[in-house]
Amino acid sequence: MRILYLGDVMGRAGRRAISEGLGPLKDKLNVDFTVVNGENASGGMGLTGGHARLILDAGADCITLGDHAFDQKDMLSFIESEPRIIRPLNYSKAAPGRGARVFEATRGRKVLVAQVLGQVFMKRPFDDPFSAIDAVLRAHVLGGAVQAAVVDIHAEATSEKMAMGHWCDGRASLVVGTHTHVPTADTMILNRGTAYQSDAGMCGDYDSIIGMDKAEPLRRFLTGMASERFAPAEGEATLAGVIVITDDRTGLATSVEPVRAGGRLVPAPAAG
Repeated sequence: MRILYLGDVMGRAGRRAISEGLGPLKDKLNVDFTVVNGENASGGMGLTGGHARLILDAGADCITLGDHAFDQKDMLSFIESEPRIIRPLNYSKAAPGRGARVFEATRGRKVLVAQVLGQVFMKRPFDDPFSAIDAVLRAHVLGGAVQAAVVDIHAEATSEKMAMGHWCDGRASLVVGTHTHVPTADTMILNRGTAYQSDAGMCGDYDSIIGMDKAEPLRRFLTGMASERFAPAEGEATLAGVIVITDDRTGLATSVEPVRAGGRLVPAPAAG
C-alpha cells in the first residue's frame, strides 16, 4: 500500500496548496491512502469545520489534529459528526472525538490512524503517550486486524519522537512527527520495519518563521516585546511530508521517502 502523510497545514497558504496540489500529488505518487495534519489550518491556530471539509474534499482520507485541536470552538461539535478527524489519544478524557480509528483504503484494506501528544516542553500536562499508543497497537495487530498503521506523534522534542518511533517499531507501518513545522532529514526504516521521520514539516509558506509572517516573531526576538498577534505567512506554500510503501501481508514498510512539492524548499525526489 502507498500511504501519503502530509504535515501541519498552516493558514490560508497551506489550505490553498492542499486544495490545488493534493490531488495532482496523489495522482503522481499513485497514493492509496492520505493523512493530513490540519491543526494549524485556520489562522494558524486550530481547525474549523469549514476548513476541515476543504481538506477532506481535496483528497485527504483522514485529518489529524494536535495541541490546538479545539482552539476553534466549532470543532468541539464538528468532530463528533466527522469520523475522518482524529484528535490526540492522550488529550483530556472529556474531549470529544476519538484518538484512533480504522479506515478503509483502496481494495478494502484496513488502515489504523492514531495520534498522541508529547509531554516534553509542551505547555499543558497530557497523559502518558507511550501507554496510550501501546494499548491501541495491541488491539490492532499489523497483518491481522489492519494492513497498515500510522502513528502521528505531535511533539516538540525530537528525543521524545525518536523514543516513540522505537517504542512502536515493528508494530506500526509509519511513525511520523508533527508540530515543529520543519521537515527533518532522518527519514528511515527502523530495525523491525517501521518507517520513521522526526517531523514531517508543514504545508505552508517557508519564507516565514515556522509558518508565521516574519515581522512580529523577529520583533519579539529582538526586543522581547509583543506588538501584535502572529499572522500566518501567505506566500506560495510547500507540501511537506512522507510517502511510505507497505507490505500488505506484514503491514511493515518496504520503502519511505520525504515529499516536498512546490514553494521554496528544494523538491524531494518522490515529489519530482
